[in-house]
Amino acid sequence: MNFPWHANAWSKLQNMIDQDRMPHALLITGVEKIGKFELMQQIVGVLLKDDVIIRKDNIREDLDYSVLIRHSNYPNMVYCRSGEMVEKSKNRSKNIRIEQVRVFCDALNKTADQLQIGVIFYGDQMNMSAANGLLKTLEEPRKNTLIIILAHHVENLPDTVVSRCQNIYIAPAYDQQTCQWLIEHIGKTQNADFDILQLLENTHGVPFKALSELSDGNFIHYQHYQNQLLNIAINPLMVTQIKEFEGNELVVLNCLQNIVIEGIRLKTIHQEGGLIELNQVIKAVKFEFLFKLLDDIYHTIKLSKTTVNIKLLLDIILIIWSHITHLKQYPQIIQ
Repeated sequence: MNFPWHANAWSKLQNMIDQDRMPHALLITGVEKIGKFELMQQIVGVLLKDDVIIRKDNIREDLDYSVLIRHSNYPNMVYCRSGEMVEKSKNRSKNIRIEQVRVFCDALNKTADQLQIGVIFYGDQMNMSAANGLLKTLEEPRKNTLIIILAHHVENLPDTVVSRCQNIYIAPAYDQQTCQWLIEHIGKTQNADFDILQLLENTHGVPFKALSELSDGNFIHYQHYQNQLLNIAINPLMVTQIKEFEGNELVVLNCLQNIVIEGIRLKTIHQEGGLIELNQVIKAVKFEFLFKLLDDIYHTIKLSKTTVNIKLLLDIILIIWSHITHLKQYPQIIQ
């Protein structure tokens, strides 16, 4: 299935396939839930001339027993992933371990007449030993072999790995085609209740994340907090009237963080978004103050994991937010 926000990435891949210039290693990057796994499946389906066989692979499901790699329904394809159960401990590893990569590389080091494919997800969850263990296979790949690495955070991958791969980036999307796709997948009963562009803005252009937050009801609560925070920026006196933030400080901070990030994005591209109040704020606010506030929010979220009085810090953040369009100088509040 083609997703509209994959168009640029897929066009690049299609040109490689058409011109017979497919590299031995692809690195597919983009934020979480942007559809990297689905793009990988599309590539493999085209290369194998069979769009069905690997879609039967339930590789993203956790197993209740220990494995190092998993095999596809296509006999010459293997997967290496994080979250596998560690032998004997019955705990799941957050990282891809060196022993997994060794078995993965061994599986790809055999001679095969048909295309061999190895998929690592997510590559940025390899520990350093595992990443180093992959280098030889990346440097000296077997003929007729393709390695596909998926990564949320490419900056967490060693340069030695990144430089040996062809990077395919899936960008967040706010275009009309993506909005239309989201409308079709939300369903008619919900279309009237939500501003589609606002949904995308709140999830930073990640359609699958927008659907997820709608399905579990998180967006309803998020939207409520968002409206209150925007009202505070427009009507500063409201900052003393909101009581329901108490006990939900971290959720409110995350919501405000998303608002500020979206404000920075819109101010950077000189466009208006789907939120009238946010448009009013970004027209009046100094660019540098948004970045300083974002830094303070990040720091406050980090401090929330300590014994700090998070309510007090949120109150200070909200006071600054309520005056953000009128500040002459940004106050230093967090040391």
